[in-house]
Amino acid sequence: MSIRVAIHGANGHQIHNALASHPLARLVAIAEFPREMLPAPLREDPSIRVHPSLEGILEDAEVDLVSLCSPRRGEQAAHAIKALRAGKHVYAEKPCALNEADLDAIIHAAKEAGRSFHEMAGTAFGQPYLAMRRIVAEGRIGEVVQVIAEKSYPYHDDRPQDEEVDGGLIGQNAIHAVRLVEHAAGVRISSIQATETALGNPVSGGGLQMAASLICNLENGGVASIAANYLNPRGTKIWGDESLRILGTRGMIESTRGGAQTRLVVESEDCGPLSLDEPSIDYFDLYLKTLSGHGPMPLTMEEELSATRWVIRAKAAARRPFADS
Repeated sequence: MSIRVAIHGANGHQIHNALASHPLARLVAIAEFPREMLPAPLREDPSIRVHPSLEGILEDAEVDLVSLCSPRRGEQAAHAIKALRAGKHVYAEKPCALNEADLDAIIHAAKEAGRSFHEMAGTAFGQPYLAMRRIVAEGRIGEVVQVIAEKSYPYHDDRPQDEEVDGGLIGQNAIHAVRLVEHAAGVRISSIQATETALGNPVSGGGLQMAASLICNLENGGVASIAANYLNPRGTKIWGDESLRILGTRGMIESTRGGAQTRLVVESEDCGPLSLDEPSIDYFDLYLKTLSGHGPMPLTMEEELSATRWVIRAKAAARRPFADS
């Protein structure tokens, strides 16, 4: 039996294209999402109901799961909680919440309602990060001591100056790098500090932060550093010019140029580029398989949302000025 999905909002990486012909799910309703954005097989489908708001979706008895890309990210936690209490499973764009109270309320609502909640948190399950995750888990580079990650996007005029719209630089950009620390390098963060700057924002007085640096202590005693920015020049020809370097007691593994270049070194042996024969794993597919009874998710809800919790804490830290030395 197909899982009946509704989508609300177009502010983010909505899943409409994945529902064109999915074996486990079908689109049954939309709200605050332009019908013309649907893929051709769905655009003219008269069975897909158009609701004027999220409330219509929540009252729709034919909806099992709601995918949220809410028009304002600052309202999305409340939307998720309403959906869970209405008996719907929820799949939410990141960050799903902008403060810890809302994040805890989502987790509580999911448990209380007996429904499943997941964020669009598949960063570490796309290649080459999936291969890096496997290699680290196998212990090939020993114990992880240091992780260095960067997530760099270009600036464009549509980037919101109001962080309540998309979560801001740390919330919607650096979260990918935080996931790479915890979900690819496999080490939990124990504390975090951050600083950010609006320097380079072409909008005078705008609220868009252009660069951020995060420093993390790890539970195993290791350390991590993260750079996030909107300073990637178009000449790189890479939309997300990201890098990840994981250094352990026996070797190191790295990915650069948005995953185009990889390298594994174990002790005295340069093993060269990684084998990427295993295809990337679609996180939404994993979610649907879990709801259909085909095994658990690779991360618990708390493990998955740990990255969200740490970017919330990083943003709070960035608001506090460093002490003068």
